[in-house]
Amino acid sequence: MNIFLYIIIFIIGITFSYLFLGRNYKKNEQNKPNEQNKQKIKPTHFILEILSGLLLVLIAYSLKINVYDLKLDSVIKFVFIILYLVIIFLIAYIDKKHRKIEKSVLCYGIMVSCFYIIYLCIMSQNNIYRYVMYLVTLIILLIIDNIKQLKEAKESYFLGVLMLIVIMLINTDIIVTSATIIIVLFAVAITRIIYYTKNALNKYKKENKDMTELYKFGYLLSIANVILFIGSLYLMYN
Repeated sequence: MNIFLYIIIFIIGITFSYLFLGRNYKKNEQNKPNEQNKQKIKPTHFILEILSGLLLVLIAYSLKINVYDLKLDSVIKFVFIILYLVIIFLIAYIDKKHRKIEKSVLCYGIMVSCFYIIYLCIMSQNNIYRYVMYLVTLIILLIIDNIKQLKEAKESYFLGVLMLIVIMLINTDIIVTSATIIIVLFAVAITRIIYYTKNALNKYKKENKDMTELYKFGYLLSIANVILFIGSLYLMYN
């Protein structure tokens, strides 16, 4: 019977990915000239759908979700993980396309985080005050970002990244989030060293780029966090 449960979970993962990718594909097609609208859906979309299904199966397996011993706690945890991953993948997708941390997605993340904290309170988890502090910090950052937007007529990318990090702290943990930040900063440092070394060696043709504007921190943090989070779940429950 377990095989049927995991098949259903796999289909759910594919469905989520299909709805998300299909929606964005249609949106992009509407913005293209008529002669380009007949392009077929990219094979990468199909691959991403399969990977999404496999990812949910891996999470369910890591949480030891078993049809013969289905625990409510594991199911609720699984639902929160799905909601969290939706937030993270949306942020990663938008940031990769436009280098922007979408505020509407962040608000969705805050809402999910609130429900997760309530769940932790009901389950009497330890260090609940730490999560409340994270939530208060998140709300303060959101207020500051709104004030800044009213004054400058644009959203702050830096504040958006900070809010993303706090959402990660709430929904994963401090170890996973810290490792995520360290890995991204290390990767950024390596690319900067390569860039400046290349410029130093090439005396006649130097590149003048604003490196800060090239980095899509929301995308980088999201990808690193998902990998580390899934790995931590597997180690924790196995």
